[in-house]
Amino acid sequence: MPGGCSWGPAAGDARLWLARLALVLLGWVSSSSLTSSATSSTSSAPFLASAVSAQPQLPGQCPSPCECSEAARTVKCVNRNLTEVPADLPPYVRNLFLTGDQLAVLPTGAFARRPPLAELAALNLSGSRLKEVHAGAFEQLPSLRQLDLSHNPLDDLSPFAFSGSNASASAPSPLVELILNHILPPEFDRENRSFESMVAAALRAGQALRGLRRLELTSNHLLYLPRDVLAQMPDLRHLDLRNNSLVSLTYVSFRNLTHLESLHLEDNTLKVLHNSTLAELQGLPQVRVFLDNNPWVCDCHMVDMVAWLKETEVVQGKARLTCAFPEKMRNRVLLELNSSDLDCDPIPPPSLQTSYVFLGIVLALIGAIFLLVLYLNRKGIKKWMHNIRDACRDHMEGYHYRYEINADPRLTNLSSNSDV
Repeated sequence: MPGGCSWGPAAGDARLWLARLALVLLGWVSSSSLTSSATSSTSSAPFLASAVSAQPQLPGQCPSPCECSEAARTVKCVNRNLTEVPADLPPYVRNLFLTGDQLAVLPTGAFARRPPLAELAALNLSGSRLKEVHAGAFEQLPSLRQLDLSHNPLDDLSPFAFSGSNASASAPSPLVELILNHILPPEFDRENRSFESMVAAALRAGQALRGLRRLELTSNHLLYLPRDVLAQMPDLRHLDLRNNSLVSLTYVSFRNLTHLESLHLEDNTLKVLHNSTLAELQGLPQVRVFLDNNPWVCDCHMVDMVAWLKETEVVQGKARLTCAFPEKMRNRVLLELNSSDLDCDPIPPPSLQTSYVFLGIVLALIGAIFLLVLYLNRKGIKKWMHNIRDACRDHMEGYHYRYEINADPRLTNLSSNSDV
């Protein structure tokens, strides 16, 4: 029939198209089944080969001790006692948690993979007992924005930990947020090493952290901030230095931190802020400063700071700031003080201080000369002392004899008769 002859070829084409579509779907499920289908049908081999080349790469497997969520782009290896970074991290990971482990050392290229972890943006290594972070430990992480190394006893933080093993040739770090809270080892040898200098060297190596916007250094017992430690961070917005032992801010400069929005200095040992620091803080257009719980010394050196506090709007909660010393000023609110309340104990003039020093030297020389004279004349002094002793003894024997006579009446009468 003519109608049947006209529909026969069309039906065959439709069946061939459906067969090819089925094979393509099988190829998406399993490349092995797709390959076997290709060998069994020579007519569809070119089409199947193109389908194999077009299929996406399968995601990496989840490391056995970890928990993974491809939908959330997150891998959690929490409290697994890992001693090294897992080698088979999936390339889709964007948030990686390696907390509560036993890493100890983070070597160079600890996260270098093939293919690279190009999407890793947040890395949390807190509480993993890290003691050493080598140069270039975070290399080949082009999207890393947030790094948390808190609660690790970092005894050795390489100056190039954030800048790469070759600081001169490496590109600036993509880090925006760096958290280094509570990283001082309990047994750190402060007598021979400076913890502050070690941290500062890592922060200002090259220009690796020029894009940093948040820096946290709380609970590290920092005694001071090294000079120019913040010089290479012009984009810094938030600086947290709470719960340290900072006594002064004399050496650190905030002048170049024109974008700084918050500065936390609570729970330190600050006694006064000097004029240079006050001027720099006042020059920052949008900063908010927090100064609670510091032992302010309310003496004559506090006059400028009190006047500044009364005028500025930079300090948050300034009405809560109170004096800690001297005793007569304890718990008095700084904003309620007048210049007449702030005095210092009288200090002797320099000339009088010099006179006291000279008098002490003279008295010391006189004492030394006197002891020398006694030593040189020790034999004569000894003989003189013996003569005095003998004379005193003879004199005392005479007194003793007269006392015995006066005390015995018979001896008294005998003495009287002998006189007659």
